[in-house]
Amino acid sequence: MGTLVLEELNAGNVVAANSLTLKPGQEQFVAPVSHSISEAYVNPTTAWPRVVLEDGEVVGFIMGNFDPDASHDEFRSCIWRINVAADAQGHGVGRFAVQSLAEEARARGFDRLTVMWEPGENGPEQFFLRLGFTPVSETQYGEVVGALAL
Repeated sequence: MGTLVLEELNAGNVVAANSLTLKPGQEQFVAPVSHSISEAYVNPTTAWPRVVLEDGEVVGFIMGNFDPDASHDEFRSCIWRINVAADAQGHGVGRFAVQSLAEEARARGFDRLTVMWEPGENGPEQFFLRLGFTPVSETQYGEVVGALAL
């Protein structure tokens, strides 16, 4: 495991972020990074897109949303996307990304961070539970809403 650094999504790293490859079976649980990039462009004031570099190489992507006025509480301070390259999984990249986003949420005055995931084999549920997220509700589409107290 190398040195992890968080960097704002920019013209110099966007291609690498968009090229991240997940483990087989994980693709069904996460939208492509290109979707997140589009959403960040549409919502530039609330979206927080970042890449994780391990020893200078892009190995992860996370996008949060910070909107204290969101009509739904689960969208006020949340993880919209997280992708970790297949060969970097198990290196602490995902944990580092989530902890970094949680620190940003705290700095902005939020007291909880939420995330939604679809249950299923190869899904992210166990990852989020290990990080301390607790299921608090379910969406109308069957996704779990998890919350982490900050």
